[in-house]
Amino acid sequence: MEKRRKLSVADMSVCGLFAALSAVLSQIVIPIGPVPVNLALLSVFLAGGLLGAKYGVVSQLVFVVLGAAGAPVFAGFTGGPGVIVGKTGGFIAGYIACVFLIGLAAERFGRSALVLVPAMTAGALVTYTLGTLWFMVVTHTPLAAALGYCVLPFLPGDAGKIALSAALVPMLYRMLQRPGGTV
Repeated sequence: MEKRRKLSVADMSVCGLFAALSAVLSQIVIPIGPVPVNLALLSVFLAGGLLGAKYGVVSQLVFVVLGAAGAPVFAGFTGGPGVIVGKTGGFIAGYIACVFLIGLAAERFGRSALVLVPAMTAGALVTYTLGTLWFMVVTHTPLAAALGYCVLPFLPGDAGKIALSAALVPMLYRMLQRPGGTV
């Protein structure tokens, strides 16, 4: 039987740091419609690539739990259960699936851009899917209109976030693996 490693103070600190990064980047908002553009997915991409599946998920669960408890960590300094079940709740849930996919790919296949770009693209697609479907359920919006609100405006910015994250993760991961690093 495999011995389980306990969550160390360093592990908890790094997970908390990425939860805080998600909260901060969620506040950089461009209000373009019912679903605002923000930078939160950048922190999700970085968390998955740097922390791996388990700790990446923990970091985003901390972010979601803080928001669900009312801390103003979601876009526009919002929080509370109403945001989770509101029109953008599917995107928030999608962050957890996204970070898991990216973390799993990084752990199994390495942290090169050749691995990270497709993993981050798949993670973004899962986030779009969950977010769009939930948006359609909550707002009773048809698919074509929902795609216009929930996917199309985000494609250029998310492509940039993927490119930036795929470039940063290998470099940061190497730096953090050196003595004194935490990941």
